[in-house]
Formats: sequence, C-alpha cells, structure tokens
Amino acid sequence: MGTAWMAAMLLFAFFAGSATGAPMNRQERERLVAHLEMTGSWLVDEVSGLSPAQLQFRPAPGAWSILEVVDHLAVTGPIYQQDLQKAMKAPAASRKQPGGDEGILWYGIDRSQRQKAIPPELPKGQILDLRSGLDAIRKVQAQLLQYARTTDEDLRSHIVAREQCDAYQWLLLISTHAQRHILQIREIKAAPKFPKK
Repeated sequence: MGTAWMAAMLLFAFFAGSATGAPMNRQERERLVAHLEMTGSWLVDEVSGLSPAQLQFRPAPGAWSILEVVDHLAVTGPIYQQDLQKAMKAPAASRKQPGGDEGILWYGIDRSQRQKAIPPELPKGQILDLRSGLDAIRKVQAQLLQYARTTDEDLRSHIVAREQCDAYQWLLLISTHAQRHILQIREIKAAPKFPKK
C-alpha cells in the first residue's frame, strides 16, 4: 500500500541525518510535518467505514479493541502535548551524548516489543463512537502540526524529562506512537475472527 511505502521513505529520509543542538532547520521541519501528516491521515484511512462490531472486536481476552486504541490515542494526545509545553518552558539544556532520531523512528515500526500503557494513559471508556474519538485526536494533531510548521524555538535544546529526549524527538515520538497503534489496528483487522461487517 502507498502508506507503507511512504513510511519507508520517511524513515530513509530521517536516517539521512539531522542536526542536533540547533534550531530546527528546513529539512527537519519538512520531515517532522510529513510524519505528523502521514500518521494523521493513515489513522483515518485504517478506521473509516468500520462497523460498531468491528470497532468493538477484541482479538483476545484482555486485548484492546480498535475503539479502545482510538480512545488511548485521544487520552494520550493532550498528555503528550503538555509534556512538550513543559519542556519548552524549562530552561534550555544540553545532553553530552544526544540520542539519534533513528530509535524513535524504529519505535513506530517495530512492534516485536510490546509495551503496556501506564495507568493515566489507558483507554478511559469515554470515547463511545469513532467520530468523537477522531475529533479529539484531530484537535491535538492540528495544534501540533501548526506548531511544527511555524515554531522558531530551539527544540533540540529542550529535554522532555519522561523520555530524556529533545523536544524535536518528542514531537516525532508523538507521531511514531500513533504509527505503532495504527499497526496495532491493522493486526486487529487481520485477526481470524475479525467481523466481516
């Protein structure tokens, strides 16, 4: 599918190299915006047209349904945005050995290592229909995209404490986090007992 090809090309472009310790340059901005746009449209593509039975299907006991994945993304969006804002309000800092962007990009692709969401980021059961979930996700995504397109702040010199990554990488991680869950949605849809309608 074209989306998978686009993801591979974005990964290649990121691996081509990026500056650290300097304000975001044109190439970094373009890469970040492209990744955020990709995951935003890809999520909508993956869930559009699904029936209530498909949205609520669990591939195994205790596993999330697609609607719960959407709920989780709606819950984490504002939390991750607050983490970014907190980092940008803190004094600029530097790391002796900043990690590269590659690990964050692989995080979005490699689902061989599963992680459990921390309690504040679990689905809340407040998203009862797909539209309200997507609306909540789109609202935060639009704000992040606008910020990524326009900010002149030095993202590389501000550290997000929970991951010890810079703010540029945190924005990228927000997008790759969505990518991981899009792949999770694909896995649910590929389950043998996934409802046909």
